[in-house]
Amino acid sequence: MSKNDARNNVKQLPVAEHQHMQLNQAALEAAKQSLEQGAITPSYGPWREDIIKLLNDSLATELVCILRYKRHHFTAQGLASSKIAEEFLVHAHEETDHADRLAQRIVQLGGDPDFSPDSLTSRSHADYNDSTDLKTMIRSNLIAERVAIEAYSQLIAMIGDKDSTTRRLLEDILSDEQEHAEELKDWLAD
Repeated sequence: MSKNDARNNVKQLPVAEHQHMQLNQAALEAAKQSLEQGAITPSYGPWREDIIKLLNDSLATELVCILRYKRHHFTAQGLASSKIAEEFLVHAHEETDHADRLAQRIVQLGGDPDFSPDSLTSRSHADYNDSTDLKTMIRSNLIAERVAIEAYSQLIAMIGDKDSTTRRLLEDILSDEQEHAEELKDWLAD
């Protein structure tokens, strides 16, 4: 088949009719109901409960990371320990901000943030570490950050366009976790 024949074949294919973009009027009317649900409109569909559960697991991860970073901040020993210990505290504060933002989003979605210490480690994606060796501390924090990066990346892909507000929140947190991982990688190399 020559190029001209191929072009002619393309021209002969039926062209799909252009569909105009328009808002779903029934959904707009439904949004006028159930005012007690605040920002939760019918567009959240069946995923809201799943998103709340996933956010609660991420909240548990952040809380475990806070505890690990705090432990390492207070117990770091060695030549470079004071500088690194201070950075562990900075990371703990940033993880606290992540936890607070996740808890706030859970509430906005009509859920209850789960701060239960009884289930934190079983719901967390990352592990707690109580090492006293500085290099082991750095390594365990780097592993936890990499796990968080993977978890947030998967969450962002799963949520997609189902909840753009949550997706943007997770993308923002992911950016911080990537910075943490790069910093920890550099310390491990030193």
